[in-house]
Amino acid sequence: MLDFPRGFYSLLRGGRLFIRYPRLLKLVLIPLLINVVTFSLAIYFGMQLFHDFVVNLLPQGDAWYWLVIYYSLWVMAGLLTLVLVFFCFTVVGNLVASPFNELLSERIENLLLPEGEAEPFSLRAFGHDMLRVWLVELKKMSLFVVAMLVLLLLNLLPVVGSLLYGVLSILLILFFLGLEYFAFVHERKKRDFRYQRQYLMQRKQLVLGFASGVLLMLAIPFLQLICIPVAVAGATLLWCEEKVGYPLIP
Repeated sequence: MLDFPRGFYSLLRGGRLFIRYPRLLKLVLIPLLINVVTFSLAIYFGMQLFHDFVVNLLPQGDAWYWLVIYYSLWVMAGLLTLVLVFFCFTVVGNLVASPFNELLSERIENLLLPEGEAEPFSLRAFGHDMLRVWLVELKKMSLFVVAMLVLLLLNLLPVVGSLLYGVLSILLILFFLGLEYFAFVHERKKRDFRYQRQYLMQRKQLVLGFASGVLLMLAIPFLQLICIPVAVAGATLLWCEEKVGYPLIP
């Protein structure tokens, strides 16, 4: 049972790695800047789109209640826009940052494990692997979308369908969050999907705690801007600790 809190707090401990090793920050700055620009543009155009939609949808009137209805729907549309933007930002952010995340994971492994445990970094290998990393990310996201669409069919079942969908969709999200961030280590080790799935299932409490922490960070606006590198650091830290068998960061 101690594995769940260890996985949950691995994000906090992973964040400490950037304080202990400030040179890791340079691997975060480029994707972070790209993500901030993407996020800002998505917010701007998303709010413009929903504002125009609300204006065209509502009948105009001078009575006070029309004003109340207008601003109430505008607030609801704004909240919906934020949810969609945050979701899209997470997908785009992972795609943009994935090559840098793999490099970040490799650098952290080199720092945490004894000399010779991790493969040395080379710029040529990094450039060669960029396309491979993007293709892997696209495959995982496509698999996630297909799985979510299949689960949507559960809503057709009377009474229990919505309940089953709610529970299974959350479990699916947690599983894919664990798969997403532990994969930056496993892909470098040339581990296939079957091995990655078995690795996660053999450490259910640990991965569940980690994925719950990631989901919580993603649910907090603007904090998710730093969620991706912190989650990569946390997952790599857990992998290294599982390898050596003892804690590496308090």
